[in-house]
Amino acid sequence: MPKYVPEIKNAHREKIVDACETLYQSRTFSEITFAEIGKASGFTRTSIYTYFHTKEEIFLALLQREYGKWVADIDSIGSPKGKLTAKQLAKQLSLSLGKRFQLLKLLSMNLYAIEENSRLENLVEFKKTYKAAVGALENCLKKLKPALSEAEIEAFIYQFLPFMFGLYPYAFPSVKQKSAMKKAGMKLKKNTVSGLANAAVLKLLEK
Repeated sequence: MPKYVPEIKNAHREKIVDACETLYQSRTFSEITFAEIGKASGFTRTSIYTYFHTKEEIFLALLQREYGKWVADIDSIGSPKGKLTAKQLAKQLSLSLGKRFQLLKLLSMNLYAIEENSRLENLVEFKKTYKAAVGALENCLKKLKPALSEAEIEAFIYQFLPFMFGLYPYAFPSVKQKSAMKKAGMKLKKNTVSGLANAAVLKLLEK
């Protein structure tokens, strides 16, 4: 098999994921169809099936790519002295999430259903990237907060990662959600991803 074939396959796969990402910027998961992703990417349904068997697998690939970008962001967090105060680290981590709009939007969906409707081999590849994100956080904390114990680092990670799932809805409520909250007598507060994340990270680090 020619050497260029894997590169072409990867390029085709990325083009399909790119099309899904573009559609997802203005529409919801339920509104996007397999056929529309095909039309946006220029591939037939049969061609897409070569790479992805379900719409969920395409979204899983997009989520995997977004986690990969966040890993790079975490790895870039540092200090000339190798240490940061709790406030400094909270700010750096919150800013890293502030750039990951698409990651947080994807996490706000029903990730359980997406994983269940993806083939095992696709899910394994995703979990490898997720594992890299966990490892990046561990390395970041060990490097910049060396006083933390292994147990404290683990506790931080497994409180912080689930917290991320709720960031997008609080920072970007829809028009319909705002209307419902207003009619329910709830106070509408303007939140930002960085602001919410900063407060949470700081609280976790100062426990």
